[in-house]
Amino acid sequence: MKNLLVGLAALTLSLSAGVAGAETVGKIGVDWIGNDIMVDAVADPEVDGVTCHITYFDRSVIDRLKNGNWFEDPSNSSIACRQTGPITIGDIDLGEGGEEVFKSGLSLIWKKLVVNRVYDKPNNTLIYVVHSREIVDGSAKMAISTVPLYNQDVTWKNGAPK
Repeated sequence: MKNLLVGLAALTLSLSAGVAGAETVGKIGVDWIGNDIMVDAVADPEVDGVTCHITYFDRSVIDRLKNGNWFEDPSNSSIACRQTGPITIGDIDLGEGGEEVFKSGLSLIWKKLVVNRVYDKPNNTLIYVVHSREIVDGSAKMAISTVPLYNQDVTWKNGAPK
């Protein structure tokens, strides 16, 4: 039975280990049982020249065995997005709700780490919000980062918004 639980916990870890399309650039150990803060670099698929760095908590197998709650990582995360090259903006959603640009599992099926991008036209700024999405109860834990486009040499593939 114990081997089954360890195997399930390891499977969960491998399924929820990072943000889809992300490159892990840092792993910071926070205690002796193997819990880590992961740091991923994620490029916006529709905005060349912008990279977001996302941090999130990755529970160890030992912590999962010790505390139960086998299939879930905490909702805590943080984000910082910056210009890392010439900015070229593709076909982005300019509506108030923006669009989801990244998603990764924080549990086997119930919770996702999500990054949404919103374009703030009056301030000519890209806004990135990281939060968790749960099937039943949403989480109020979120973080925000902005990339101002004002006075930048930005190429809009479909023409700048009017």
